[in-house]
Amino acid sequence: MAIHKIKFFAGRGSRYLAEKIVASYGTTLGNSEVQQFSDGEFQPCFNESIRGCTVFIIQSTFPPLDNLMELLMMIDAARRASAYKVIAVMPYFGWARQDRKDRPRVPIGAKLVANMLVAAGVDRIMTMDLHADQIQGFFDVPVDALYASGIFVPYIKSLNIEDLSIAAPDMGGAKRANTYAKHLSAPIIISHKERAKANVVGKMTAIGDVKGRNVIIVDDMIDTAGTICMAADMLMEKGAKSVRAAITHPILSGQAYEKINASALQEVIVTDTIPLNPEKDLSKFKVMTVADIFANVIERVHNYKEISSIFFK
Repeated sequence: MAIHKIKFFAGRGSRYLAEKIVASYGTTLGNSEVQQFSDGEFQPCFNESIRGCTVFIIQSTFPPLDNLMELLMMIDAARRASAYKVIAVMPYFGWARQDRKDRPRVPIGAKLVANMLVAAGVDRIMTMDLHADQIQGFFDVPVDALYASGIFVPYIKSLNIEDLSIAAPDMGGAKRANTYAKHLSAPIIISHKERAKANVVGKMTAIGDVKGRNVIIVDDMIDTAGTICMAADMLMEKGAKSVRAAITHPILSGQAYEKINASALQEVIVTDTIPLNPEKDLSKFKVMTVADIFANVIERVHNYKEISSIFFK
């Protein structure tokens, strides 16, 4: 089976991560640029031939919206430049929380984003820890859903924490918590929360044995940090010895950094799918790179190898 030449390019929002991915893969980023117009409009451009190549475009779609629009335009440009295949590497898939109609007259944003990516001409999607697994079904092209547990579990094991328990911050995270608990041979705690409104938690209780346990809360994303901080404080009040968090995507909007630093959280382990704000106090944060995981999967996909065996699921 013929293997087409592979080339990597990065959107502006994820160049820091793309450089680590291609270094792990053993190559360099291709030459591209973005022309910026005075009204805010922009135009990406590939400054080298990609005809007949398998093109990987690396870009997470965290805010601002320009990151998503730039990815769509780069896919379109690659398709029009006669690339053989165009694969979008989206370490963080934005809009994923809008995976269903949770109230009348609202869009299903994740499905809309999927439609736009396919309309732009993408042949495959690679992403990590989707907020909802069913989003894979929104696409009519293959989706490689990677898991941060592949780097989090070995790190947690290296801490040699006694009396370890794994906690889910809400009922929806029970499946993810169960995966970690299975690989770490630890019991599970489920936090039950009632939301007052979007991004605001009303009250929270814990299901499971908390007293005397060292707890690690696992989740796919942390946005305003209200839920995670409330959960940490509640677990400490119920007798936990310590509380850490292992969160894949550090969105961290609003006063999230300040909330974390003022909370009972001892450590917050995150990945580099979204960059942290260097101007904030990051003393509680431990950042782990996903570059090696993506480089490994890219190599396997490009050479038609299976990938399921490399994940903790």
